[in-house]
Amino acid sequence: QVQLVESGGGLVQPGGSLRLSCAASGRDLSIYAMGWYRQAPEKQRELVAAVLSGGRTNYADSVKGRFTISRDDAKNTVYLQMNSLKPEDTAVYYCECVTIRGVEYWGQGTQVTVSS
Repeated sequence: QVQLVESGGGLVQPGGSLRLSCAASGRDLSIYAMGWYRQAPEKQRELVAAVLSGGRTNYADSVKGRFTISRDDAKNTVYLQMNSLKPEDTAVYYCECVTIRGVEYWGQGTQVTVSS
């Protein structure tokens, strides 16, 4: 069992920055991939960014050049640095990890609101 604890959400003005963190703990920490998804009201959950074992990263087209995902394996933590935030980035952001056995875990979600 893996527990994911997210932090770093909040309210920010357009053009501002936020940094999300997600720390994993538990017995099975053989993690293959960690990532961030988001879900805006009345929309489907979508992938924002992911980092795989070995460091390969994937980004949604809408965040490329503005968001950066990174992973600290020593701390079992993944970060999402979000710059140049736009109102359309407003959503609940969820951390996800996938173990090497293919088991998927989700965090509880953290709200990001971009508004003036």
